[in-house]
Amino acid sequence: MTEQNISNLSHEDRVFEPPADLAANANVKAEVYEQAAANRVKFWGEQADRLSWGTPFTDVLDWSNPPFAKWYVGGTLNAAYNCVDRHVEAGSGDKVALHFVGEPDDDTRDITYAELQDLVSQAANALIDLGVQTGDRIAIYMPMIPEAVIAMLACARLGAPHTVVFGGFSADALSSRILDCEAKVVITADGGYRRGAPSALKPAVDEALQKCPDVTGVLVVRRTGQDVEWTEGRDVWWHDVVDSASKDHTPEMFDSEHPLYVMYTSGTTGSPKGILHTTGGYLVQSTYTFWGVFDYKPEDVYWCTADVGWVTGHSYIVYGPLANGATQVLYEGTPDTPHKGRWWEIIEKYKVTLFYTAPTAIRTFMKWGEQIPAEHDLSSLRILGSVGESINPEAYVWYRENIGGGRTPIVDTWWQTETGAHMISPLPGVTKGKPGSAMTAIPGIAAEVVDDAGKPVEHGEGGYLVITEPWPSMLRTIWGDDDRYKDTYWSRWPGFYFAGDGARKDDDGAIWLLGRVDDVMNVSGHRLSTTEIESALVSHPKVAEAAVVGATDETTGQAVVAFVILRESAGDGGEEIVAELRSHVAKEIGAIAKPRQIMIVPELPKTRSGKIMRRLLRDVAENREVGDATTLADSGIMDKITAGMKTAKDED
Repeated sequence: MTEQNISNLSHEDRVFEPPADLAANANVKAEVYEQAAANRVKFWGEQADRLSWGTPFTDVLDWSNPPFAKWYVGGTLNAAYNCVDRHVEAGSGDKVALHFVGEPDDDTRDITYAELQDLVSQAANALIDLGVQTGDRIAIYMPMIPEAVIAMLACARLGAPHTVVFGGFSADALSSRILDCEAKVVITADGGYRRGAPSALKPAVDEALQKCPDVTGVLVVRRTGQDVEWTEGRDVWWHDVVDSASKDHTPEMFDSEHPLYVMYTSGTTGSPKGILHTTGGYLVQSTYTFWGVFDYKPEDVYWCTADVGWVTGHSYIVYGPLANGATQVLYEGTPDTPHKGRWWEIIEKYKVTLFYTAPTAIRTFMKWGEQIPAEHDLSSLRILGSVGESINPEAYVWYRENIGGGRTPIVDTWWQTETGAHMISPLPGVTKGKPGSAMTAIPGIAAEVVDDAGKPVEHGEGGYLVITEPWPSMLRTIWGDDDRYKDTYWSRWPGFYFAGDGARKDDDGAIWLLGRVDDVMNVSGHRLSTTEIESALVSHPKVAEAAVVGATDETTGQAVVAFVILRESAGDGGEEIVAELRSHVAKEIGAIAKPRQIMIVPELPKTRSGKIMRRLLRDVAENREVGDATTLADSGIMDKITAGMKTAKDED
């Protein structure tokens, strides 16, 4: 292996076979991989039969002008109709679509598909009265309440692309997104509940709109009853205009390439990137992958813990599950309110069978201890999912054992805002699960790990993760900037999509994600992945979570600096635990990966979505002034980490 490739130093020998009964009745069987590979376009054409089309498409794919794809050419459909109306027409109107669980203990609502159809139609009619027309953009800035889902579907019903902005973002972040996509209307709430108290949203909207003069209407849900500022002629209450609107609305069928939504993702430099997803291809792949990767059956109760402000909430709370007619839990609050067993209490109450969450949440539960989930009956669970980043092997095993009872397959899914839907994942009835590996591309997807020259690496080597063939739910462009789209994703190797992720193939060819190539460290000529070193640290029984960065070092070029959260059972740590952890990493990976310095910290700098902000940790490790921390869930955590760093002594 050349020095340019990413070193592959860690090994994982544990393997979990699919349960025999699940494998026998799985939605997707092993032969589907070969069938899809033999003719990917034909395969994706067949998956489109899962949807109801107004006009049949004439061609599955037009790839005549790469990287600009057109899928299901000539076809028309309506996303909201596919997610709601057709299930009512098929006789499933009485089936529960959403079990809503508010953060306050006694706040629950069950909404059937028939009720959801009425609510979405009313919201669509109210938006028409606010002047919304096909093609107008609408910004949504909401807590995790049913009205957020209803608002998204109402936009889709009208052919008005939505841009959902996470409710934890600042007024500046909101205004920049409204301005970029030229949104006409904002849908928001007075606030939501977070950690036992009302958390205001409307003030941020008012502040943002001082910079957005073209917004003509603000539709406000009364959720908490907080006092809010009011702009007459612009602001209207949801209960005043939606509740009184007609329940009759006939959805229009739109071209398969009609824009469905714009979702903003942070660029490494400059302004946020508005990722454009269109209707047909996105809906086909999100519908198929929900059915296939989660092995969805009509009697399942599904729960994804993401926020609708992220792409996971779009694809695997709104569009994928509802297009399949699923029953799901929608939870407003945090995992520790009013107590640390809240999630397991909800799973027990609603008999959740399919559960999808993030590794950062799993590691938090590890920190709290296995005694908390042990107090609840989680036997209804049959499949667990992981999303957002690579899951450390030890977190995977903890999740399987303590939440899944040692029997449930884990689907460790790799995909992105840009890809729209699952790309690489085990299939629960087919794939042997390896803790920490996303395994192989799902049927119909062509993924590869390549070297600097764009050539596939051998088994046992690391490199860059690329997608080599177009896929239905792919982003169509960056909103308003086709050149940036081409430069950002398609310029590294001709014909290959590359978004910056490193990966390795193990000796069996399974794919292991190594984080962003930006986060790879060059230590004494070896390119080491932060993900592998973090996983080695988390495999120590006293560690709950770890973040690793590279810091400039005169001797080795870069040195490994680790920030570690201990499990509650491990106490506060001390010099002994630091020495123990450094030795542990050397044993697990090799002396080359031994951290120069380990900081024991109370928390890591995370966004509200759980992403670790490693650039801030690099600032600390290199004694620089800490950069912008406004998007952190706890902005004060950097002061604590910085103070601890100044008093810590480097280990030999």
